[in-house]
Amino acid sequence: MSNRIQIFDTTLRDGEQVPGCQLNREEKVEVALQLELLGVDIIEAGFPISSPGDFASVQAICDAVKEPTICALTRAKKEDIDAAVAALKTARKPRIHTGIGSSDVHIKHKFNSTREEIIERGVWAVKYAKSFVEDVEFFAEDAGRADLAFLAQLTREVIKAGATVVNLPDTTGYLLPHVMHERIKYLYENVDNIHQATISMHNHNDLGLATANTIAGIQAGARQVEVTINGIGERAGNTSLEEIAMILNVHKDLGFTTGIKPKYLYPTSTLVSNLMGMHVQPNKAVVGANAFAHSSGIHQDGFLKHAQNYEIMNPEDVGVSSSAILLTSRSGRAALRHRLTLLGFDFEKPELDKIYTRFLLMADERKMIHDEDLKELIG
Repeated sequence: MSNRIQIFDTTLRDGEQVPGCQLNREEKVEVALQLELLGVDIIEAGFPISSPGDFASVQAICDAVKEPTICALTRAKKEDIDAAVAALKTARKPRIHTGIGSSDVHIKHKFNSTREEIIERGVWAVKYAKSFVEDVEFFAEDAGRADLAFLAQLTREVIKAGATVVNLPDTTGYLLPHVMHERIKYLYENVDNIHQATISMHNHNDLGLATANTIAGIQAGARQVEVTINGIGERAGNTSLEEIAMILNVHKDLGFTTGIKPKYLYPTSTLVSNLMGMHVQPNKAVVGANAFAHSSGIHQDGFLKHAQNYEIMNPEDVGVSSSAILLTSRSGRAALRHRLTLLGFDFEKPELDKIYTRFLLMADERKMIHDEDLKELIG
């Protein structure tokens, strides 16, 4: 089994489902071209049947993007698949992503159906999509809560029908990482044709476990991950692309690789944030404003002595210009001396001690101390 992890970006489909974050056609093309620059393998461009605008956006992305596979989402319905086929007409590498619910909750309360009918509909959708494109991905929605023996049967049948990828979403963000690992391992042990398809992770973040569950799935055999920039998406969001990319980059001992170019992570995050008007939380891993910022005196002193004391990634590697030393009332003398030196001032210890005493009083009052404050402090 290959250790190359395919990065399937769904920022423009699942990510765009965040209320108030919809993009127009030109903006979607701009994001798609940035994702191509970043090095993603598959771009899920939209859900063509959902609206004329989404249909046109998928078409425009197919015309603009050259390297990644372009994927369109459908339900297991003829009209959905027909719309996807039409929208993907100019794609160099088209993929249809079709599927249906797999948990008993969905089967009973969403489809008013039976397990047998769900398998029949799933197989039909794969075969119908396969009559138009070679690359067909099947999603078993709410796989995280599906009966495991039934999920194995469904997986086996859609692969037999021609699915090249089987997506096993934890749609509600329900699973714990060790359970995710056990479930994927079970499928590899009990689906006899599973190696004829790529198994994909699509995890939601309702309990804050999307990234952990995705890594667990990879370790159990999944070789595609479905992610979004900044982790945006329905409810609490999706697995974050930048987190997965850098986990695999930092933990080279895991032995997995991707095609992601990390230096474009921060610029891509900023682009998506600006276009969607959805700010990135400051403490967001990898791309948050505080991801490479140090404000505690103990941390600042250790960082100034050797960056790896408190940083496991170089900010430049992910497209951030540099780390930041923030001056607050929690900062120590080392950080104050460092900032004063950058401003061109050099004080002996007795004078620095006096300045530091005044600095703490100012910091308690103003909370964050900037260069202008320091110049005022030393007169």
